[in-house]
Amino acid sequence: MYFYEYEPIYRQDFRFTLREYSNCSHENPFLVILVNSRPSDVKARQTIRVTWDLAHAIRLLLEYTDTSYEDKKYTMGDAPDFDRSQWLNEKFKLDLDFPNLPYLIDGSHKITQSNAILRYLGRKHNLLERRRRERIRVDILENQVMDTRLQFAMVCYSPDFLAHSHWISSRSQKEKKKPEYLEGLPEKMKLYSEFLGNQPWFAGNKVTYVDFLVYDILDQHRIFEPKCLDTFPNLKDFIARFEGLKKISDYMKSSRFLSKPIFAKMAFWNPK
Repeated sequence: MYFYEYEPIYRQDFRFTLREYSNCSHENPFLVILVNSRPSDVKARQTIRVTWDLAHAIRLLLEYTDTSYEDKKYTMGDAPDFDRSQWLNEKFKLDLDFPNLPYLIDGSHKITQSNAILRYLGRKHNLLERRRRERIRVDILENQVMDTRLQFAMVCYSPDFLAHSHWISSRSQKEKKKPEYLEGLPEKMKLYSEFLGNQPWFAGNKVTYVDFLVYDILDQHRIFEPKCLDTFPNLKDFIARFEGLKKISDYMKSSRFLSKPIFAKMAFWNPK
């Protein structure tokens, strides 16, 4: 969905894709560049370009590892064209193997795909497990989170999120897709709860990069439906434990912290 540039989500008369130029170019997604540099070597800067929903976990990890970075934001043009030329003019000039957002440049390393970036940072900052059992848990959970994210985004970006909705319809119409999604949400949260069990972190006793992914998706669902975790105390404890980490807590109290928007402006559910 928002991970690919031209992949259609709903094949119907109104072609709904997040990056399809003719129909979505007039919207204004929130694009971000995080420029990461060490205080001792400014030339060795890292650059990350991300949309908000994929950027949040990366930001959290950068903050947790006390990595210095500059947050530079890109926006699209105004209606009716919503010009994307800022990114498109640079897209194929960066020597990326698979030009896309987000990307990370760290010295000679040039990385695209949000999970690849998180995994790279996890290796760099010792946020990976070494034991086989824990590595397997991390691998499973990383992909499970992306499945959940995709399912969630498909609902929030769906033209059918609102009953009788059309792209230009009022966002105040009766919600249609949300009740359908909420019906299956307890089972989704139950699986995460059972996977976590009594452990403090999802891989075991140590924080890994995958905890940043899980926190992000649980937090989004908590905003979507504030009571969705009420019957899963271990997930609520995980969120409190994560937010209680010193670096994370300090970041959330700072002016740098952004909790919203979650999606781009074309989403039918996107709290401001």
